[in-house]
Amino acid sequence: MTDEHSITRMDAFTYRRVLAEEDPVVLIPVGAMEQHGPHMPISVDVLLSTRITELVAEELGAALVAPAVTTGYKSQQRSGGGNHIIGSFGFDASTVVSVCQTLVRELARHGARRIAFVNGHYENYQFIYEGVDLALRELGGQRAGVQVMMLSYWDYVTDDVISRLYPDGFPGWDVEHGGVMETSLMLEYFPDLVAMDRVMDLPAAQLPLYDLLPVDPGLTPDSGCLSSGRQASAEKGRVLASSIVPGIVQAVRNRLEV
Repeated sequence: MTDEHSITRMDAFTYRRVLAEEDPVVLIPVGAMEQHGPHMPISVDVLLSTRITELVAEELGAALVAPAVTTGYKSQQRSGGGNHIIGSFGFDASTVVSVCQTLVRELARHGARRIAFVNGHYENYQFIYEGVDLALRELGGQRAGVQVMMLSYWDYVTDDVISRLYPDGFPGWDVEHGGVMETSLMLEYFPDLVAMDRVMDLPAAQLPLYDLLPVDPGLTPDSGCLSSGRQASAEKGRVLASSIVPGIVQAVRNRLEV
């Protein structure tokens, strides 16, 4: 296996050779362009999903990182602040489904037989699932010989890590938008893109157990974040990664026999 895992940095001849000779698993990062408050860039979700995917590929060895899905489904108020906030670029569900469907179809055409989507944007998951399901139907289902995993990286944060990082209680992944986890991972991998002096240290959002359209902008904190990133640190980012990366590696190895 070449030391290079990113398909986008390979020439086409090397890519074809690796696919044909080494039968790698192909990992697809899926993110979003979504506001993350005043202290982090709009590209947080795609930056983190791509970096985690790269780290997983390095550990797996026989793995390639496909071009990332950079723009995902619309930000929702109860998990991302809401698509009403300027700075979030939300695709319709049909677009996300079509992109994921096309990627599976194209990778299968290239000869990939083991594919895994690594999601980094809470709202994406069901539309990734639909795209994969439609692609596999189109390819002939089980007869196609293609297996596709779908996962979200935060699901591999262990309970032990959660208790260490949130000693005062875990608010839940749905309100972690712009909070300790994402800010800590960004401090670990992209510290030059984080401005901790601009964190708006507000209480976690108190959101109703329903969705409302049109949204009530007053339900979203002024920061656009659903919890505070003030307690984030690069050290916490390393702790998170030490759970996330091995967890995904083990899951992919077990399921796709890498």
